[in-house]
Amino acid sequence: MSQRFTQVDAFTPTPFAGNPAAVCVLDTPRERAWMQHVATEMNLSETAFLLRRHDGYSLRWFTPAVEVELCGHATLAACHVLWEDGHLAPGEEALLHTASGVLTATRQGEWISLDFPTRPERPVEPPPELIRALAVEPVYVGKNVYDYLVQVADEATVRALDPDQLTLKRLGVRGVIVTAVASTPGFDFVSRFFAPGAGVDEDPVTGSAHCCLGPFWQERLGKPELVAYQASRRGGTVRVRVAGDRVVLGGQAVTVARGEILA
Repeated sequence: MSQRFTQVDAFTPTPFAGNPAAVCVLDTPRERAWMQHVATEMNLSETAFLLRRHDGYSLRWFTPAVEVELCGHATLAACHVLWEDGHLAPGEEALLHTASGVLTATRQGEWISLDFPTRPERPVEPPPELIRALAVEPVYVGKNVYDYLVQVADEATVRALDPDQLTLKRLGVRGVIVTAVASTPGFDFVSRFFAPGAGVDEDPVTGSAHCCLGPFWQERLGKPELVAYQASRRGGTVRVRVAGDRVVLGGQAVTVARGEILA
């Protein structure tokens, strides 16, 4: 049985920027092993699988190595496909049943807004391996259920990072967020995200990391609405609005490829 897929660049309006994700809208349920094989074959940071149900869609996310509990850019890509391909009417809300609970998404023009749970961090004593791998002097180190968050002195430090990925992989967390106040006009903060433990050395634009970054920077900058730039090689823009224990992530997306899985 063949399966169509769409490749979407998320958190960007420009092809070949942002974070690429493959999206499969399934006609019938598939085994987890098959979905993992497809994600490994796609070799993108995430592949999303959607399956229609009576009250929305089930949504699962896979890296080339593992299934994950929460992924922002692949959710943005999946919703883009649902609207672009006519699975949802233009003004219809996307209702997504996931390992992180029910998520919703809406579209306003070219922008898609994702309603996600916050994932706030708490201050921790950083393990020596973390600081050695990053080779930076941290301003602050925190940790949430998924990741370490490391604040550094400035945007230039974030952009110049070249971490020891093998050491990061041994930390026993999903990933490491490194962030600073932005010096680039039009942005409030910048970040990069490294997740070798999940099979992705550097993720180009990470929506789920902004579930942590939103509350973190709201508290420090005193702004409920923020504009973030993830300063990877591809780069991408995320609008962030914190509302209690929820965070609304805004982004754009563009389709770059369509194909068919024959296996």
